[in-house]
Amino acid sequence: SDQVEFLSHRDTLMAPPDNGEATVLQAGKHEFPFTFQLPETLATSFEGKHGSVRYWVKAKLHRPWSTVKKAKKEFTVIEPIDINTPALLAPQAGAKEKLARAWYCNRGQVSVTAKIDRKGYTPGEVIPIFAEIDNCTSRAVVPKAAIIQTQTFIARGTKKQKKSVVTSITGDPIPAGKREVWHGRALKIPPVGPSILQCRIIQVEYSLKVCVDIPGTSKLLLELPLVIGTIPLHPFGSRTSSVSSQYSVNLDWLSTIPEQLEAPPEYSAVVSSPEAEQSLAPPCRSELGDILEGPFFAYIQEFRFRPPPLYSEVDPNPTPDSIRPRCMTC
Repeated sequence: SDQVEFLSHRDTLMAPPDNGEATVLQAGKHEFPFTFQLPETLATSFEGKHGSVRYWVKAKLHRPWSTVKKAKKEFTVIEPIDINTPALLAPQAGAKEKLARAWYCNRGQVSVTAKIDRKGYTPGEVIPIFAEIDNCTSRAVVPKAAIIQTQTFIARGTKKQKKSVVTSITGDPIPAGKREVWHGRALKIPPVGPSILQCRIIQVEYSLKVCVDIPGTSKLLLELPLVIGTIPLHPFGSRTSSVSSQYSVNLDWLSTIPEQLEAPPEYSAVVSSPEAEQSLAPPCRSELGDILEGPFFAYIQEFRFRPPPLYSEVDPNPTPDSIRPRCMTC
């Protein structure tokens, strides 16, 4: 056995006077309020097979020439685990393969590759699983995925573990020589306690296991680590947004925009007359060949030598007031 003390705080709610006389309380109900601050490094309350993490408040009433009256009340602590950190937002991936044998005969090979978007999740979220399973054996295999909870108890160098399946899904059988692809197969996390990673004697860890049942031999197992947190993903949260949010955005260029936009220059101020005549002159027939015979050159001829109109903020041809604008829906 072993134990770790996370918190120990004592308060005296009613102290005897300095002269040593007893304090007399009149008959009736008396209340003595108290408060204390919990540190942020407390492990989450937990009840396991070989150990537990518990918190409680004890009150004692000392009376002269009488036994001590005691009262005890337990309370729950949940450690804040924010999954919006680079380590928990990093994708997890892995690959494994296994040679199927039966009676010392080679039946072929089974391989699996799997990937998830991130390492940290919160209860109620859905884990999309991307996986590929290649069945190169002569018999059908069945893929499965499950969330495994591992409780580890450590006491004076001795370790005990308890593993349990939190939730699981089963895929369709894969025939011999075929491949199965999971394009984000959904696996929802049920209400479970968060991970406990900072306690010296009790640890609660989670993992996503993708396994393939192979007839006649042991299963092919691929394990990806998970962390169940308490602070969910922020709005617009993704791996790219979470990484980019760590860097400040420079908005100094906004101050360089003038309040009033300058008018563009006139066409004649940019292109001189000789340059305009040279650039807008029609090409020679020897250069175009058969294009002159088609309608394409006629389309160009229609718009040649037409410079753009002069810029003006005032409409030179305003609509008369007598003309009523026509409704576009009529």
